[in-house]
Amino acid sequence: MARKTTTAQMTMATIFAWAVGLIMFFPILWTALAAFKTESDAYSLPENWWSTPWTTENFGIVQERSNYLRYILNTTIIAVVSTLLGLVLAIPAAWSMAFQPEDRASVSWPGYVWLVIILGAMAAAAAIAYSVGWAMSARPLLGLLLIVIFSLPIAAWVWTRRTGDKLLWMLSTKMMPPAGALIPIYLIFNRNGLVFKDWGWIDLSEWNLIDTFAGMIPLMMLLNLPIVIWMLYTYFKEIPFGILEAARMDGAGLWQELSSVLAPMALPGIASTLLLNVILSWNEAFWTLNLTNKYAAPLSFFISEYSSPEGQFWAKLSAASLMAIAPIMVLGWFSQRQLVRGLTFGAVK
Repeated sequence: MARKTTTAQMTMATIFAWAVGLIMFFPILWTALAAFKTESDAYSLPENWWSTPWTTENFGIVQERSNYLRYILNTTIIAVVSTLLGLVLAIPAAWSMAFQPEDRASVSWPGYVWLVIILGAMAAAAAIAYSVGWAMSARPLLGLLLIVIFSLPIAAWVWTRRTGDKLLWMLSTKMMPPAGALIPIYLIFNRNGLVFKDWGWIDLSEWNLIDTFAGMIPLMMLLNLPIVIWMLYTYFKEIPFGILEAARMDGAGLWQELSSVLAPMALPGIASTLLLNVILSWNEAFWTLNLTNKYAAPLSFFISEYSSPEGQFWAKLSAASLMAIAPIMVLGWFSQRQLVRGLTFGAVK
């Protein structure tokens, strides 16, 4: 029997929801108001939001100092292409985990055995590196071998786990602070890293991925891939397996099953996943500020140009921030129905 909700309860819930919404929206409101003030008015305390004159000169100055269209094009390329590449990899992965799950581990070794194997491999790799004085710059093949020795036991452990353990392990990669992985990723991107060397048959010593789309697009795709797989997995689990079995009985192959049966039924979930990951890639600041500076720099770098040692230009910084978030806010506004539908996909039986 459904519970009755009184008018007073509905009123209190509405007031609470509006209060939370206004608190969350307040920083954006403050930014929007400051963008239309002069620098002196933006710095004034207490804030004179309504009594001081409004101006649009900040937007003109920002456009003169920075090529806004180039930054928004870079951001769009990185966000959209990385999300599409992530879907190409995530849809088959989520399909296999949802419809061919592994209920038990394929290797029944206890945890301490795996721990000994993994720690032993790490110790062996460290001993080999120590024996050559940690000089890996002139030994790229040896460095590659040490990476294999180091990572192979971990990969084997993940491969032998059941589906639930694999999903949790994938999600755990998002729990580490980004700064913890900055140095190795920076070295991989930079020509001083292990990969970009003169291998004899190919010389990569002058090649690097810093400030390139070839580096930022795969990085953004890999950073968000665990979230994409998790979201698609939850959507695919809501689709009855009998429908796929019926398609197989009618002669559908794997590609037909994915493209003609699964994808249309999970389209709301795929669309919401795409939108959320475009937003995540669009708003990414840590990696873009550290790995780009000119050619592939997105809007986060564009905003950082107005924070300098000479001082904080609050009005211009607010104008730049408003110009950066305006496109994604418009996209979210027009796609909110599809987004909500995808997020609630399968919630009502």
